[in-house]
Amino acid sequence: MSESKQEKTARVSHLPEHGPIDENGKEILLSIKNVDITFGKGDKAVKAVKNASFDIYKGETFSLVGESGSGKTTIGRAVIRVNPCAAGEILYKGVRISGKIPHTLDREVIRNIQMVFQDPAASLNERATVDYIISEGLYNFHLYENEADRVQKVEKIVQEVGLLPEHLTRYPHEFSGGQRQRIGLARAMVMEPELVVADEPISALDVSIRAQVLNLLKKFQKDKGVTYLFIAHDLSIVRFISDRIGVIYKGDIVEVADAEELFDYPLHPYTRSLISAIPIPDPLLEKNKVLFTYDPSVHDYSEDKPEFVCIGNDHWVYGNKKEIEEYKAIREKGEPLKSITILEPGAARDESVQEVHHTAEEEAFLNSPVHDTGNFFYAFFSFLLPVIGIIAAQVFKKKKYYRNYKACRKGAIIGFVLLGIVIVLFLLLLLLAVI
Repeated sequence: MSESKQEKTARVSHLPEHGPIDENGKEILLSIKNVDITFGKGDKAVKAVKNASFDIYKGETFSLVGESGSGKTTIGRAVIRVNPCAAGEILYKGVRISGKIPHTLDREVIRNIQMVFQDPAASLNERATVDYIISEGLYNFHLYENEADRVQKVEKIVQEVGLLPEHLTRYPHEFSGGQRQRIGLARAMVMEPELVVADEPISALDVSIRAQVLNLLKKFQKDKGVTYLFIAHDLSIVRFISDRIGVIYKGDIVEVADAEELFDYPLHPYTRSLISAIPIPDPLLEKNKVLFTYDPSVHDYSEDKPEFVCIGNDHWVYGNKKEIEEYKAIREKGEPLKSITILEPGAARDESVQEVHHTAEEEAFLNSPVHDTGNFFYAFFSFLLPVIGIIAAQVFKKKKYYRNYKACRKGAIIGFVLLGIVIVLFLLLLLLAVI
């Protein structure tokens, strides 16, 4: 039965108007089911994503958060069919879009799912004008009636993202980072997509520009009903924009819940560590904050294997049976968990929080200038010209360029030793010649 259903899904060449409805009456736009993504082959194979599963509902913002290298972008690129799935499947409106699909379905997926990339400079063609960059999708799918209609659509979307029509004749290098990200956003939105994969769209921008781009995203969602898969590592931003949040750690989805539910009840210890790392804008409070550090060794999965389980309140957590029971007990109490601890000024810290103390020499190295690199060439030239090397070493030491000082001193000492050996050998040869 399941095989025939899969074969039927594989034969679908067009997307339906609506996706399937879940038991809560919500339309499921995108469904990730038991997805594995692997890079490399044989012994060198690396499993970047392991058994990932979650749904994204139409009209919501689903955020995927985690550290660098955790697999967030890998999943995002799999959704737009760049990264192939080693196992599992990705469904869009109930239709499988991972793996080999018909050409007509592939074009519909490209048309309906767009991506906003992390680096606005690298994702734009420097040789193309802004007009062509935004119009490229319209050209490829012929989403305009005539040239006047195309120009009107491009000028409208440019104004919606906060740029001017006269910017259309310029090239990407003539814009700031925030403006380039607006161009990337306009390129995606002009296609009128249903789903946008936003891969850390604000991480490369100044803090003052981030709020503007986030407000633009929310505006498009309100006006056009766009659904977002928002990829980020900053939980403070994620809380502002998200309806639901998924937390990923080294390829495993460890927790999924509504935004406020996740912040009130961060059950998985990795989620708690991410929340505790959110910077506090008050310097005094930030100084006295105690970080919650995640230690993967607290989990014993040798016999009792972990599963991704719903513990109620649409809250999913990754853990073995013992951990799941503990998570359920915590959630049933209904008392929000405290992830951030602020110590009183002068209070003793926990023994587990280790402070690092440096010697005077280490402090000098830590406070040394930016160009104090201790480059190999300083040692090499000091070796060739040891007298000049010693003088340079003293100058560097006086200016507190300690790495350069050590490199010059080392090269000069080796140079003097070698010069001394040469002189001794020369004198011995001279003495033998006289005798």
